[in-house]
Amino acid sequence: MSKVKIYTLPMRVYFQDTDAGGVVYHASYLNFMERARTEWLRTFGYSNAGLMKELGVVFVVRSLKIDYFKPALLDDMLSVTALVKDVGRSRVNIVQTVMRQQEVLVEADVHLVSVSIESFKPVSVPEVLRNKWKE
Repeated sequence: MSKVKIYTLPMRVYFQDTDAGGVVYHASYLNFMERARTEWLRTFGYSNAGLMKELGVVFVVRSLKIDYFKPALLDDMLSVTALVKDVGRSRVNIVQTVMRQQEVLVEADVHLVSVSIESFKPVSVPEVLRNKWKE
């Protein structure tokens, strides 16, 4: 397990994220987590565009397991987290949560794969990121 601190992205629930009753639509949580992973990656010095341009790779979601515990509502202020759980040759497993204050609303295990932007075939996780995630 990585010793890297948990990354947290604050996020407000907008009308576009909800159904007609003001409850966050289940697929909106995937967007929240994607935004958090993108900003989390920036804390290590890389944007998605930078990874593609400088290293020729991109991380794609291979699979995820998501548990919904309680709904988020219109105008809620949320915290979306990301934490490296495990790094393999070409994969990265991340645990993500969506929280309202201290209450966990959603939790997901996300399995990412590092792929070449030319072939979209798996390639090794860039060493520069692997080293940062093991600090």
